[in-house]
Amino acid sequence: MAKQKKLSKGQSRRIKANHQKRLSNADKKQDKGAAVQWQNDNLGPAENAVVLSRFGQHADIETDSGDVLRCNIRRTVSSLVCGDEVIFRRAKVSEGDLAGVIEATHERRSQLTRPDFYDGVKVVAANIDQILMVSAVLPEFTPNIIDRYLVACEDMGIEPILVLNKIDLIDDEGLAYINEILDIYRELGYQVLLVSNKTGQGIDELKQTLIDKNSIFVGQSGVGKSTLVNTVLPDAAILTQEVSENSGLGQHTTTVSRLHHLPSGGNLIDSPGIREFGLWHLDVERVTWCFKEFRDFIGGCRFRDCKHLNDPGCIIRQAVDDGDISELRFDSYHRILETMADGRAGARAPRV
Repeated sequence: MAKQKKLSKGQSRRIKANHQKRLSNADKKQDKGAAVQWQNDNLGPAENAVVLSRFGQHADIETDSGDVLRCNIRRTVSSLVCGDEVIFRRAKVSEGDLAGVIEATHERRSQLTRPDFYDGVKVVAANIDQILMVSAVLPEFTPNIIDRYLVACEDMGIEPILVLNKIDLIDDEGLAYINEILDIYRELGYQVLLVSNKTGQGIDELKQTLIDKNSIFVGQSGVGKSTLVNTVLPDAAILTQEVSENSGLGQHTTTVSRLHHLPSGGNLIDSPGIREFGLWHLDVERVTWCFKEFRDFIGGCRFRDCKHLNDPGCIIRQAVDDGDISELRFDSYHRILETMADGRAGARAPRV
């Protein structure tokens, strides 16, 4: 199969413009004939709120006073996701289950994004303090997936926390082997949690990590992400599904992102499962920087266009040989670059 070329800037702009045009046309059809209900004389003063969940052109929001309302979204609001802080106005006379309209969004402190091959970079959630990256010994412990998440976190400047789930399903020898791999991440300064929802191991530490933070759990399907969310937030009643015994693959169980309040303080955003983070939208230099152990060596190679592989005078390759950089992480870095080369990570990522 021929390699798929990465979109040019012009093609990307046209795709984005066409996508916005389709959204605008759909929005006009939906709001046509309903615009009267949102005239100023039927709206109260501006108030602040936080987006709990979005459904097409509607969103559930929570006001400063604790009211939960479903509101329409103005066409001028181009992007709205869980965690967004918004300005809205209540309807003096409600229309169905719609209690008002969202007028604008406040500037985001942070945002979690993922690339979509046709629609560009899509925002998944906003104003996040930390991302808990859930992996598991079943269906498979895959460090390369962890590295993809870490690159995304480093790029966005959001603190990552590694959570290894289902440790009750592995024997001492297997756990010792996995811990050797996780030590690579611990030495880099990343926090690592080992948990088991079945035995309760590590759950208290996990809950402590969530206090007074805006957090989001991410991870491939089948790693037990939704089960952990149910454990730290039992009132959420999020559906879970066992890993298929035949295929070993998990199924998507969450369909709509939603923000929940934690009993101990802080918030948790539960989002649809993401099998893989495509990184093809990032520059190679940016990915290199996102491997934090590479940073002290960047710019020191003999040649400016060094590919950091077998190039003569490559000090990153030399650091690997000297044991200063993990061979596992170095190989993972090049695997990521290979998927970026032809856009496979974005073109073939499952639609979620």
